[in-house]
Amino acid sequence: MPLQNENTYTTEYIYNLPEGQRAELINGVVYNMAPPNRLHQDIVMSLSVEICDYIKKKGGSCKVYPAPFAVFLNMDNKTYVEPDISVICDKDKLDDRGCNGAPDWIIEVVSPATKRMDYGIKLFKYRTAGVREYWIVNPLNHTVNVYDLITNELTDQYSFDDDIPVCIYKDLKINFTSLLR
Repeated sequence: MPLQNENTYTTEYIYNLPEGQRAELINGVVYNMAPPNRLHQDIVMSLSVEICDYIKKKGGSCKVYPAPFAVFLNMDNKTYVEPDISVICDKDKLDDRGCNGAPDWIIEVVSPATKRMDYGIKLFKYRTAGVREYWIVNPLNHTVNVYDLITNELTDQYSFDDDIPVCIYKDLKINFTSLLR
């Protein structure tokens, strides 16, 4: 939920939050983040491992970072997000603070509190920032929306039972039912 205030916030505000409090900043608006539930964490952990294993097996150089991991999408002090999973292939975007610029692939796991953000605000923001692929995983209805943002389209909506193709890795498919066993 955004904090209602006439001020425009910067990343300095985010970095001065009390220990343990998390928030994201999009175009100067602060969005507080609730702690994730167990299923959310199971999905993030399992997906991160699956993607890391694939990259290592292929000898790839991309890096996988689960939240909390700082992403400065616009390389300014007005936008700071912590995607559930970020895959970054350009090591020049990485520094000690996080990622400066758009990750290649972002995955968000939806909760009732984040639906509006993940399907609306973040989809638009990730598309305009140059993210190549965006997945929205909805554990409530067992669906995954896959967006190929290079072609600017929803590739498809998949069920957890489907073998879901990854746009940036042509030979990787992920099946959530198998992954979460």
